Amino acid sequence: MGTVQQAGGGWISTGLQWRDGRPVLSAVHGRRVHERVAEPGTPVGWLLGGPRRCTGAWLAGATERTPCPHHAEIEPDGGAVQCPACQSVDRGLALARDQILDDGRTYRLYLAWFGDGQLKVGLTAEQRGTSRLLEQGALAWTFAARGGLPAVRRAELTIAASGLARERFNARTKPDHWWSPGDAAHRRTLLLDARAAAHRLLAGHAVELLADDPVADHVALFGLADGAPAAYGRIESLAPGAVVAGTLRPPIGRHLLLDQPDGGEPLLLDTRLLTGWTLTQAVGRPASGLTVRPRARPEVPDTQEALF
Repeated sequence: MGTVQQAGGGWISTGLQWRDGRPVLSAVHGRRVHERVAEPGTPVGWLLGGPRRCTGAWLAGATERTPCPHHAEIEPDGGAVQCPACQSVDRGLALARDQILDDGRTYRLYLAWFGDGQLKVGLTAEQRGTSRLLEQGALAWTFAARGGLPAVRRAELTIAASGLARERFNARTKPDHWWSPGDAAHRRTLLLDARAAAHRLLAGHAVELLADDPVADHVALFGLADGAPAAYGRIESLAPGAVVAGTLRPPIGRHLLLDQPDGGEPLLLDTRLLTGWTLTQAVGRPASGLTVRPRARPEVPDTQEALF
């Protein structure tokens, strides 16, 4: 993405997904798809054209995205990347809203750690592997159980009701924990203890408990072994004519960190904000037209009250 232009409407960004452990940027032109692995060190540049449009829906049984039949416009700075009509038929949204009671597939229950005090419980279709955990930006996680959708969903609700883990977190709070993710041993111990507690809660549930599943750690994969940059600018909104540009650092979930050529602070982009914009190649141009909020690592408080 960023290397192709197409006449008659252009390539529309569909954001970033993880496939087979790799972050892939994608764009569509009708039913044509253009994909590019987001390799660290790659310079990128995109000129945004509007209006921002719905990217369609994943329908039940489909192996690819179905384009929006209405070519509908969506809010330029909103979080939704689909129009109401596509939202109403999207399989993933229906699953998240408990509108699908059973679909015959096997699901896995996971526990995911996003930072101290942020332990999440969730489920993912077994056929998706680890993509959902990578796309969420989980710093560490483990599978806890597997089974049919109704049983795994009941297990998820049981754990959430206990207070052991939560079903949802505000995505905007996740970066607050990137500066100091701690050490791998701490994350592993916390998740193993949480899984043991979850298994006690799930005694008698109609799921297969996964007592020996490994703990996965994504901190190094996301380039956070030494924490996030001490200061960066978080892109808050985009507009027609804006240029998103820089050199890629390792993606973190669906976020891109872009180093700036002038040595300025990196920019952080949630690629869901990019989704729906028509993109034209703009490599070599400086970033411009962006609404950016400065972010900085909090100072460690001095707790020493006196020398003697």
